[in-house]
Amino acid sequence: MVINQQIYHVKGLQYIIRSAAASDAGELSHLRVQLDGETENLDREPGEGYMDKANFEVLIQRDTESKRNLFLVAVVHNEIVGFSRCEGNELKRFSRKVEFGVCVAKEHWGYGIGKELLQQSILWADYAGIKKMTLNVLETNKKAIDLYEKSGFEIEGVLKNDKVLSDGKFYSTVVMGRFV
Repeated sequence: MVINQQIYHVKGLQYIIRSAAASDAGELSHLRVQLDGETENLDREPGEGYMDKANFEVLIQRDTESKRNLFLVAVVHNEIVGFSRCEGNELKRFSRKVEFGVCVAKEHWGYGIGKELLQQSILWADYAGIKKMTLNVLETNKKAIDLYEKSGFEIEGVLKNDKVLSDGKFYSTVVMGRFV
């Protein structure tokens, strides 16, 4: 699915949120590796689950054509600094539900980019008749959990000792959902 681009001005920074385009594929491939190395809040370590330009082109095309998927990018000075996806399921029993994920380059944290990617995704989901959005978040990412709760998500459960981070300790994953 494709949405109209939105322009934001926050703390002296202008950024655009728009649907991903095939021409973004190479930049997204590099950005994903960068983002995976900037925080342990994401599921992957740098280079894990690597997606090259061609893989991103296929993903963007599929998401653009699907009524159940949405791929957004955040752009600052013609550079992609973050992205989000809503991915639906083709199975009829799950057709009312999408899974949401978001990531933003660390140097652009604090400008509301993640929040606006989330808000645009919620608007799209409501318009598209999606009845449930789900997401997973690391238990220590309290700022994200607070944002999700303020946006109408509730905690559905906790996957205990779900991940091992670089300190060798186990951490839990919080499963959240937003219902319409």
